Amino acid sequence: MSREAVLTGGCQCGKVRYGLYAAPEGSFCHCRMCQRATGGPFAALTNVRKTDFAWTAGEPGVFASSSAATRAFCRDCGTPLTFTYNDTDGTNVTVGSLDEPERANVTTHYGVESRLSWLKVCDGLPEERTGEGDGDDMLSGMISHQAGPGAVRG
Repeated sequence: MSREAVLTGGCQCGKVRYGLYAAPEGSFCHCRMCQRATGGPFAALTNVRKTDFAWTAGEPGVFASSSAATRAFCRDCGTPLTFTYNDTDGTNVTVGSLDEPERANVTTHYGVESRLSWLKVCDGLPEERTGEGDGDDMLSGMISHQAGPGAVRG
């Protein structure tokens, strides 16, 4: 028996596609790693259990952005697609890669210690600094594999 996707998405060129099989919960992440990985002032992400996520077309490239997580992207067009901690049961999908991003249901800001001073988001959502949330102890020994000035080093 096959399941029907609640949400679908994919890359710009259409070679890599995925399905979400449960409603995700979204967040904004302002940490330096997410800024660098998306090329934006923050990452907008949705989280589902790994069992509720599946690649439905193509094979993404995967980059181990740190010792704690990997990021999947399209090798052809470069679209960032997922962010996944190694030791959790969830995966995060980039909101911008969803076919219907309006349905992302963003509820929290994370990594606010790295929020850019000129970015004014007055939405009243809860905010957490990196390492303050439940289960963030896995980040204590993290080693970043990102390069360049301002790269996070664990």
